[in-house]
Amino acid sequence: MSLLLGFPEYREQARRLADAAGMAFHCVEIHHFPDGESRVRLPEKLPPHVTLCRSLHRPNEKLIELLLAATTARRLGARRVSLVAPYLCYMRQDKEFRPGEAISQRIIGELLAGMLDDLITVDPHLHRIRHLRQAVPVKCAITLSATGAMARWLSGRVEDPLLIGPDEESLQWVSAIARHEALDYCVAKKVRRGDRDVRVTLPEGSYGGRNIVLVDDVVSTGRTLEAAAAGLAPQRPASISVLVTHALFTEEAWSALRRAGVEQIWSCDTIPHPSNRIRLAELMGQAVRKISGAGNGAVSASRNSP
Repeated sequence: MSLLLGFPEYREQARRLADAAGMAFHCVEIHHFPDGESRVRLPEKLPPHVTLCRSLHRPNEKLIELLLAATTARRLGARRVSLVAPYLCYMRQDKEFRPGEAISQRIIGELLAGMLDDLITVDPHLHRIRHLRQAVPVKCAITLSATGAMARWLSGRVEDPLLIGPDEESLQWVSAIARHEALDYCVAKKVRRGDRDVRVTLPEGSYGGRNIVLVDDVVSTGRTLEAAAAGLAPQRPASISVLVTHALFTEEAWSALRRAGVEQIWSCDTIPHPSNRIRLAELMGQAVRKISGAGNGAVSASRNSP
């Protein structure tokens, strides 16, 4: 018997995942004290295998609560604790870029591995490593790709779209989405001079009259997409839309993209956001069932490519 435990801010998505995986569902009770500490309460009795589901955007408080929940789950009878983190935090800092910097990917990865047996995530922002297990050394680390679901959702909604990745890092996602439906795509070049100073150069081509869909895995400030949209606007495309996996949008990013000419913004439900259109419960549910069906023994790490 397996149980999926969700958290309040991701309750509905976690409930859909439990339904897709055929598991019972319970929401972890969280109380925040005036001094900022958290009280975490789980069911009094737990089955041998417990799966936690929490998306780790705005992660600092969530990581502490996750540690409390995972540790308590073992005290209450769970022999195996898995985590579904649709968005996985602290993956960008994978080396010391300047002397004295913390290598947060390694530190947080070891923290998670110390409390978990298994980890499932969606399109983590990995740069210099190939496999999730190199960052989070759990027994079973599964990377899922949302590109198939994104391609299916886009099909039929936008006539003859041209997919554009705003920088070289986006190539793997935009090419995978295009490949699913045999769509046209290209990738721009980006020069970042600071957090808010981004220059994007589009490849030579004819963009007039095309339905442009800008594709990226993670959007926070939106500066890269804003620069790409601004560069496209003078060429009079039929429309400019944004399709993104993880919608980390800061408040000003939304309005800035609108001002740059973006008409539609669509995202996966890995992070709760008004732009959520693409539900990934079925995709993640397949991975959860795979882990749940593997028993209590160790499972080899696996990776699903885009």
